[in-house]
Amino acid sequence: MRKVIFVFLLFIFSHYSFAFGQTGHRITGEIASHYLSENSKQAIAKIIGNESLAEASTYVDEMKSNPSEFWKKTTSNYHYVTVPKGTEYDSSSANKKHDSVYALKKYSKILRDAKASQKDKSLALKFIVHIIGDLHQPLHSGNGTDRGGNDFKVKFFWKDSNLHRVWDSGMIDKQQLSYTEWTMHLNRLITEEDVKRWSSIKPTNWIAESVVMRDTIYPQVSGDNIPELSWDYRYKHLPTLKTRLKQGGVRIALFLNHIFQ
Repeated sequence: MRKVIFVFLLFIFSHYSFAFGQTGHRITGEIASHYLSENSKQAIAKIIGNESLAEASTYVDEMKSNPSEFWKKTTSNYHYVTVPKGTEYDSSSANKKHDSVYALKKYSKILRDAKASQKDKSLALKFIVHIIGDLHQPLHSGNGTDRGGNDFKVKFFWKDSNLHRVWDSGMIDKQQLSYTEWTMHLNRLITEEDVKRWSSIKPTNWIAESVVMRDTIYPQVSGDNIPELSWDYRYKHLPTLKTRLKQGGVRIALFLNHIFQ
């Protein structure tokens, strides 16, 4: 019986979605640290001390195993939005009650609240950093048919996977770079013009970008064959992934700069 339970739990957690993955979130958090205003740096230091945004970025994923109702149920929809193909977020009624946009509004309000406790502000900050990263992974703006690509089975470099996992961590980890190496490589390519072009702090704009990208990254399926993704797929889509990591990092900073201005 114990063996059956173990296998069942292993199946459940192997299909659990962890957004950009640990490395991806740390990249966006670390990039963000380079674009924070002085006000933001001081405010963040009061809230989380010496903890970096790279460290803070993975907290809410690490808490998914917490058995409390808050982590198991309340926050489960905070990591994504649903935008069916051919629609826009503002015109779609799919899963809007407690999604990423709702969570960003909720936690932004807490960060602005002078009466909020340091504990509440710390949680709010960590959610904001994490969710903005999530919304820059194209499959976190799901089409409502396959759990953001989790149910879209693929082989990635000849190993069983799914499309969501490929974009969360597969292509990132395949580079065999640490998050600090990733950050160094990406950050030096970000220009002042890039920051200006990416200056929108409106989540629905980021979602619209992700939806456009999302609809181009699904591989073609032939019959019952599972798509096999390797060098060609990575060559085609790695530039998009790098752009989203850069944009996610810059926008985390700009979003926080707006809150703490």
